[in-house]
Amino acid sequence: MNEQPLALRARGVRKSYGGVHALKGVDIEVRAGEVLCLAGANGSGKSTLIKIIAGVENTDDGEIEIGGEAVGRLSVSGAVDRGIQVIFQDMSLFPNLTVAENIAMSARIARGRRLVSERDARRVAQAVVDRLGLHLDLDAEVGDLPISDRQLVAICRALALDVKVLFMDEPTTALTWREVDTLFGVVEQLKAQGVAIVFVSHKTEEVFGISDRITVIRNGEVVADDVAAAFTHDSLVEALLGYAATEERVLSALPADPSPAMEVEELSSTDLFADVSFTIGKGEIVGLAGLLGSGRAEVAEAVFGKLPITGGTVRVDGRVVEIRGVEDALAAGIAYVPGDRLTQGVFLEQSIGTNLVAASLDGVTRTGGVLDGRRIDEQVTALIDDLSIKIGSAEDAVSTLSGGNQQRVVLGKWLATEPQVLILNGPTVGVDAGSKAAIMQILRRQAEAGMGVLLISDDVPELVSVCHRVLFIRRGRMDGEVAGDEVTVSSVRERLEK
Repeated sequence: MNEQPLALRARGVRKSYGGVHALKGVDIEVRAGEVLCLAGANGSGKSTLIKIIAGVENTDDGEIEIGGEAVGRLSVSGAVDRGIQVIFQDMSLFPNLTVAENIAMSARIARGRRLVSERDARRVAQAVVDRLGLHLDLDAEVGDLPISDRQLVAICRALALDVKVLFMDEPTTALTWREVDTLFGVVEQLKAQGVAIVFVSHKTEEVFGISDRITVIRNGEVVADDVAAAFTHDSLVEALLGYAATEERVLSALPADPSPAMEVEELSSTDLFADVSFTIGKGEIVGLAGLLGSGRAEVAEAVFGKLPITGGTVRVDGRVVEIRGVEDALAAGIAYVPGDRLTQGVFLEQSIGTNLVAASLDGVTRTGGVLDGRRIDEQVTALIDDLSIKIGSAEDAVSTLSGGNQQRVVLGKWLATEPQVLILNGPTVGVDAGSKAAIMQILRRQAEAGMGVLLISDDVPELVSVCHRVLFIRRGRMDGEVAGDEVTVSSVRERLEK
């Protein structure tokens, strides 16, 4: 048992927005040198709790203690002064500034310094980087760094302010499993240095891999709180959802003799990938696995017309198609769900209905190019019902939805085009366990209706749970596959590690 002093305690925290109770008397605590996983589905209230502790939101009721001292209403600067730091998913870094400047920025502001000293910034940054034993180029612009290094820069920035409690909100969303291992190594160092860490993640494997204790919030209330060893995978998922659920390997039924939905032969794109060949059968879900930078996303984007094809052939339903742009891919019956739904998948401030018909306007347009309101309403209603999208009104902005429901809107937008081939890049990134299971079931249902599905994912259990085959790509070239009973978590990981 951790006998270290309490770094943070929140008791009876309540918060309402109008008539909606976001938090209903939440209690949490975390000790120095401890990793607490704060787990909860989208909309459970965990983000509201973090914002209150960080001084972004005010609580309606309840008490917060930092370092054993009760504090009143905190401002953002007050929380920072007391050692509270939050690394949100967007990390809030300055892409046009160097690593050193980003790390030192908050410390400079906290000390009230108006003049910029490059030497002072390097001194502050170097001290933090050395403390963690990291190898970061202090002169590199943050906008040029891979996402994994940006995450490390955000952590270093927090340490420059003598952090005591570090909240990490979905820090592994865009990381490969190898980069996750590096991040977890840094977390262990922070623990050893007495930093209390509150780790938010939807991935149960990560929760068990890094957490000392787990607190589960559901519908604004704490429903489970114990040491990590007291939970099993199934009991944690049940606490998150409120009902039992498993991640078994459940495959959609394949046709007895499936014909190809899409055939890719010796496809190339200069400097990105070369001689890529694979086939997806009608009714088949095929996984595409590879490390970050392997070429997996580039293959998908080339097939969808977002990147140039410089060689090779693509066939859809046995017919050769020339793909020079997205319009050609759509006309051929190919749809693509991108990896970043916030910047590439939806129009956040547009209505749910507008987003759902954005890619299929031809189907809701009358002769003369006039949109047909009745057909739009029918299509939007059908998609919302079919995908079980939880909304208030179809006129609400997509930004009002949880991550899981936003992703269903992205899916619905492309399914409305009635594609023969659906390509998805990380479709469950940043969504809770319930939404993840629902999205996988949607893919199974579409496959059983005859659609060919190509699923790109870093989540190995996800690939195993739904894919008939898993293909591997390495350094822009295909590197074999596993199929049938050979599709296991261990076999996929072994192929990725070699």
